[in-house]
This record gives sequence, C-alpha cells and structure tokens, in this order.
Amino acid sequence: MNDLVRQHTALSESDLEWLHLLVSEWQLLSDLSFADLVLWVPTRDGTRYVSVAQMRPNTGPTSYQDDMVGHLVPRGRRPLLDAALDEGRIVREGDPEWREEVPVRVESIPVRREGRVLGVIARNTNLLTVRTPSRLELTYLQSASDLAQMIAAGTFPFPEEQVEMDSSPRAGDGLIRLDADGIVQYASPNGLSAYHRLGLASDLVGQHLGQLTAELAPSRGPVDEALVKIASGYAPRETEVEGNGGVIQLRAIPLKPKGVRIGSLVLLRDVTELRRRERELITKDATIREIHHRVKNNLQTVAALLRLQSRRMDSARGREALNEAVRRVGSIAIVHETLSQNLDERVEFDDIADRVIAMVAEISPGKVACRRTGRFGILDAEVATPLSMVLTEVLQNALEHAFAPGEHGSVEVAAVRGEAHAQSSRLLITVQDDGRGLPEGFDPQRTGNLGLQIVRTLVEGELGGTFDMLPVPEPGRGTRVVLDIPVPDKR
Repeated sequence: MNDLVRQHTALSESDLEWLHLLVSEWQLLSDLSFADLVLWVPTRDGTRYVSVAQMRPNTGPTSYQDDMVGHLVPRGRRPLLDAALDEGRIVREGDPEWREEVPVRVESIPVRREGRVLGVIARNTNLLTVRTPSRLELTYLQSASDLAQMIAAGTFPFPEEQVEMDSSPRAGDGLIRLDADGIVQYASPNGLSAYHRLGLASDLVGQHLGQLTAELAPSRGPVDEALVKIASGYAPRETEVEGNGGVIQLRAIPLKPKGVRIGSLVLLRDVTELRRRERELITKDATIREIHHRVKNNLQTVAALLRLQSRRMDSARGREALNEAVRRVGSIAIVHETLSQNLDERVEFDDIADRVIAMVAEISPGKVACRRTGRFGILDAEVATPLSMVLTEVLQNALEHAFAPGEHGSVEVAAVRGEAHAQSSRLLITVQDDGRGLPEGFDPQRTGNLGLQIVRTLVEGELGGTFDMLPVPEPGRGTRVVLDIPVPDKR
C-alpha cells in the first residue's frame, strides 16, 4: 500500500498512516457486512482511482476471485465511487452488478480524516446465498452500518487505541451488542459461552455488562471502575477478565454513527487454554533457568574444592593439573551462568569468550596480553558448552607453552561467522600467539598433551568441526590454531 499511495496519489504521510490504521481494523467491517472491501484512492491528477487494499470476509462468500490491489479505474466508470468521493456520503443506489453469473450489491463508503475525504471503500456483497437473516446476522449488519457511518464521519478507527490484530478478538469469536446505558441487547452464542466460562449461570440479555463483568471477576478491594467502564463500552479499550478458572479477552468499540454514542460493540474471545499454556511455558522457562543456576553453583563449588586441594599439593605438576581442572570447570560454569539469565537455550558467546579469556589470562598476569577480535554471535547451548572448553584448552596451551616464564607476548582470538547454506553457517576461530612456535616434527593430530586431546575430541566428535595447529608464516614466530565449526541456524 505504501508504494501505491506514494506513486499514484497526493496523500501525505499522516494520511497514509490513517489508511494503515483503517486497514488494520477493517476485517471487522468485512465480517460484519458479509462483504468484500476494496479501498480506492484518487490519483494525483484526479482522473483515476487506484485500489490500494482489499479484504475478504470470513463470514460469507467472496465477490472477487481475483486480487484487485494495484488496479487503476478511470473516473466516471464507477459512478458510486464518484458520488461518495464528491458528496462525502455513503452511496447505496443502483441495481446489483453481475460478475461471473453472481449478483453483487455494491456500496461506497467515503474514508474521511479531519474533514477531508481520502478515498472510498467499495463494499461488495455476494447475493447468491441471500436468505432471511437470523438475529445474529441482523445484529452484524446493523453494527456494520454503524461502523460505516463512523468511517464516513472520520470517527473510526480510533487513533488512541493500539490493537494487536493477530490476537485481538474477531466477530466470530463472540459478539455482544450494548445500548447506550451498557445494557446487553444481544449476545452471540460464542459470546454467551465465554461468560458461562467465567461462571455466569443465566442469560446475558437485559443485564448491565460492566457491573456483571466486575462481579464475575474476583477482586479483594472495591469494584474495579476501569473494568466496569471498559465492559460497558464507554471507551475503546481492550482487556482480559479472569474468573472461575476462565480467561476471556474483551474489546469494546463505542458506536457513534452520528457523533452521539448509541451503544457499543463488545468482541469476546475465550483465551483460557492459551493463557494456561503460556503459564506452563513461563514455569518451564523459569525451571530451566533455575536448573542452570544451580548447575553453575555446583560447578563453582567443585572448582573451589579443586582450588583448595591444589593449595595443599606438594607437587608442582599436581598443583598445575588441578589448576587446569579448575579452569575447565570454570569455563562450563560461565556458560550455565549465562544460560540462567536467558529465556531460551541460546547465548551470546562473545561475552562468554571474553570471560574465558580473562580467566585463562590469570596464568600469566601482566606478561602476555590476550584480546578478541570479530564476533562469535549467538550460539545454542549444545555448541556453547564444548566450545568454551575448547577455547579454554587452546588458550591454556598457548600461555603455558608458547612463552618462557616472565616473557612478554600476545595472544589474539579471532572469530568470523560466515554463511554456508540455508540450514547452517560456519564459525571460523583462529587463536594466534607470537611465542616460540611449534617444536620440530610436532603433529597436532597425533601428539600433544591432555589439553590438545580434549580439543580434538570436542571439536571433531561433539562439534563436527576441524582442528589444526600451524606455525605462523609471517614473521616466522608463533603458533596459529584454526577451528572450523558448523553452527546450526535456527532462525
């Protein structure tokens, strides 16, 4: 719609926003009218109309099999559009049109904003299945007529009301018609069922909906005046009412076809099961986060015990082995701590990498500078946990073996995230130091300490990636570790 309006018409951006607001609401008008709606806007030179939006009803057969959006019609070909635009009134004159042997009644509704007519809604009703209307259908049609008059007067839609159309109640979910005093004149079967879910044992017709709703919704203090006002239809609002184990979503639409409120339309939707599932998911998420938090605490306790044990060791090699174990456990604890703060099983690994680098850098405080470049991005927990251990082992190996005691140097961790195909991407990690380099004849796939064995097992076995250690070609000093890991894409 944006492109069509800007290309063919002289409407301003604020006018366009009004049309967007109208289109976000007009499914209700279409369903209440049992009719197709097409929005026509005059072109910049005033010689034609362009159709910028279309809506089909959920309550009846369509009048248009084809998509009308983008069609251009010369002025004069459709007299009802001309009359509605020029005179600013709803036009219903004329005989039904015949489209593919189907009789269609056409009406034109001017779309007004701040005293100006921006365009015209063509309401097209398929008359092939016309029969004596029921009480529900008569209520629908009367409500549609009131809304159409409000559109023509520029009082509908309501700019101050923000409605989530994906979740907002629709006419078929449940409908109640109120008079000007908030007394129920008609309630659809679905609307009555929704109030029965709240605990109502009688009929709705003849009752004051606001007061009844406040009575059905449990409260410990005074009656909720805001709820009474909304359920009485005095203001265009949306709320939820909970009582007797049920939850209904309620939306009130004041009806002012001639500028004075004659009543209200209340749309209802039973969302009991939806809210129950949402609560279950919230409880599940909270439980998972609590589990990660407790695992983190347990791992930190294990690390503290290992650290305490290392201080009591007489053997330097034994102390170093326990300190390595402390760092391994700590890297896993960092992941679980991050997971305990998230709503899903995914983490921003850049933060984890920075904390792992800071933890391992304590091996050589102030002597070797460690830094990260590039971004790891968001990773799943099943990737983040082994990857944090791999990063810990590679950094420990670089700091312990690449530099002599007291020697200054640097270690850089570089991460590059690249697309491979639709289902996954590749994460290329390079850990490079400027230390003494690899010993003669060193084969990273066969030789190495426990740390390198852990790296090979995790990278190739759990992560399904590749691992290699190479001498730095330029300036000929240092070692480069290259990790290539596939990362599942769950966007």
